[in-house]
Amino acid sequence: MPAFDPAESTPPFDFVLMQNGAVGLYWDLAVLDGACTRLSALGYRVVRIEADAWCDAASMFDALAVALEFPDYFGRNFDALNDCLSDVAAGDYGVPADATGLALVLTGYDSFAAADPVAAQTLAGCFADQSRTASLFGRRLVCLLQSDDPRFALAPVCAQAVAWNPAEWLDSQRGV
Repeated sequence: MPAFDPAESTPPFDFVLMQNGAVGLYWDLAVLDGACTRLSALGYRVVRIEADAWCDAASMFDALAVALEFPDYFGRNFDALNDCLSDVAAGDYGVPADATGLALVLTGYDSFAAADPVAAQTLAGCFADQSRTASLFGRRLVCLLQSDDPRFALAPVCAQAVAWNPAEWLDSQRGV
């Protein structure tokens, strides 16, 4: 996957999403669905998981292992998650070779963050770190976290703020 072209007068949708970091927040499901449609049209493999069903890190590991096609030996801990995400970033599995990239979409993330705040923050950090690794291989990884709470916030990941998407960046756009 080539780098984005700085000569383009209108940057592509995925550039707009990723210019502020690989992990972004969504509130309105219609806005999230629109982003998923646009990423799919750009050739991304869009993997959508209901994170509000996760009660702890163990349930998160299980869901991610299935959705991202982790190998059977996946250790179901954060070191193993980071290792497997690095394999996804390198294109070993989880993303078809002809895909533009991977868009991991986690709905109800605020519920998971309330149940296990450390795991929620750590997952976002792992994904952001491996998104940067993917770019070294000419691949793209983006993570869209949907929250039912318009005031939801995560601490920065990899020294990067986790910002709301461009359509909901202003508090007033989320009814706050």
